[in-house]
Amino acid sequence: MRILNRSIPPDAERALLAAGLHPVEARVYAARGIADPAELETEFKHLLPAAGLKGIEAAARRLADAIARQERILVVADYDADGATACAVALRGLGAMGAVVDFIVPNRFEYGYGLTPEIVELAATHKPALIVTVDNGIASVAGVERARALGIEVLVTDHHLPGDALPEALIVNPNQPGCTFASKHLAGCGVMFYTLLALRAELRSRDAFASRPEPNLADLLDLVALGTVADVVRLDGNNRILVEQGLRRMRAGRAQPGLLALFQAAGREPRRASAFDLGFMLGPRLNAAGRLDDMSLGIACLLADDAGAALDMARELDRLNRERRGIEAEMQDIAQAKLDAIAVGDCYGLTVFDPEFHQGVVGLVASRLKDRHHRPTIVFASGMEGEVKGSGRSIAGLHLRDALDLVSKREPGLIAKFGGHAMAAGLTLADPAGVERFRAAFEAVCRQSMSETALTRTIEVDGELDPLAMNIELAERLDRRVWGQGFPVPSFVGRFRVRSQRVVGEKHLKLQLEGPGGQLFEAMRFQHAEPLADMIEAVYQLSVNEWQGRRSLQLLVEHTL
Repeated sequence: MRILNRSIPPDAERALLAAGLHPVEARVYAARGIADPAELETEFKHLLPAAGLKGIEAAARRLADAIARQERILVVADYDADGATACAVALRGLGAMGAVVDFIVPNRFEYGYGLTPEIVELAATHKPALIVTVDNGIASVAGVERARALGIEVLVTDHHLPGDALPEALIVNPNQPGCTFASKHLAGCGVMFYTLLALRAELRSRDAFASRPEPNLADLLDLVALGTVADVVRLDGNNRILVEQGLRRMRAGRAQPGLLALFQAAGREPRRASAFDLGFMLGPRLNAAGRLDDMSLGIACLLADDAGAALDMARELDRLNRERRGIEAEMQDIAQAKLDAIAVGDCYGLTVFDPEFHQGVVGLVASRLKDRHHRPTIVFASGMEGEVKGSGRSIAGLHLRDALDLVSKREPGLIAKFGGHAMAAGLTLADPAGVERFRAAFEAVCRQSMSETALTRTIEVDGELDPLAMNIELAERLDRRVWGQGFPVPSFVGRFRVRSQRVVGEKHLKLQLEGPGGQLFEAMRFQHAEPLADMIEAVYQLSVNEWQGRRSLQLLVEHTL
């Protein structure tokens, strides 16, 4: 493991200092590409206009026509938190504008991913005039073709990277060819939210709100915030606005009943809602439905208007999440035992398969193994009808979807289908006997694509802190920002003497650390119960600990050397 200080553009840091920012904040933001305090603004008025999205005006016109004719619209959702929130955004927003709208969400184990021809057949039983996909559809060429054959139009709203061919449908996707929208990192829920903004503008131009109230679409931003953070998309300036605005609504008690119920089931307080809550507390509970059962339960929770019904569903989601954690832990142990039998250090990529693995959890296990061994990792499980389904996670230096594309070209017939992003992807093998063939091909592609240095874990930090800067005031200033993927929470490095340490909650360390100047700090090392040496070099975050109404500084120790 290497610890590197983030590069700080001096001109940007000087500009931020001149604007009056705290010196630590100036260097932190400059290291994240911020050169002007205006780039940190999160007011709704700074959101990029919807007109920049290719195809959005045509999509708005088609939806407005459907509303005017009272045509049946069917939303086809994806089975993760982004898909669930995008579906809820679509149902609530379209319904508020007068649409006749319903949804289906395919069971991932029966139908797989995307608008497949089989899902279209299921959708056709609802007799829709228009199918609207959320968080999927950009690769669904065959599915759209089947819908057209059945006389059903399709509007694709998606954010995933397209394949070689686009479906013959209306498309709203910032990553489609020819789209000049400045933010390429919208989640699926964000794309659907933008589509609703354009639809509302179209309905205004048609004077459609003369006879019905005009909806305040900002009321949907709590759902958008949850889906954006849970899908781990890059929190660029535009996404930070969406997330911050959603969090403000949660803190003010104006969230959907389903979100408030998820907070309660997770034992978290909405008035102190943070991106951490969305990514690590609410998101996993929502995702559990799609991983183990059917995401319909998660979507129903988000659509519930009755607080009691929402809480019942949130508690069931919490139960599913506890079950998921147990399955995941068992799978991790099995996977690690398999890896212990090989020389992981000699591998550039890791492939693990066990016929007893649960296919809904393979992505989580791949993520854990990737973090532990710092290698691109694919975990496979048996699917239906003799298929083998896998999910992968990557590290910097390997674009995972491109790597799978290369494997598929070198080994024709091995991969039945695949898709995803640079850091995460999914695939299906046509034959269970193909796992070893895939392992060899994936290893060869990883070796070709990555340098040896890419296999060394690098921890980027924001340098050392002056002891005088290590205070609750700075922690609170940093705590006000939205941090996440692509805009990482500030972390610092320093040497400390461990004055005391004890295990709490069976797997965490509660610490008292002494800095170089003799200053004492309360600290926590989560998910690590092993005792620390008397002197440590630590990578840590400043955090605000609130206990019995008292707020104090607490260091969160992430890594120790």
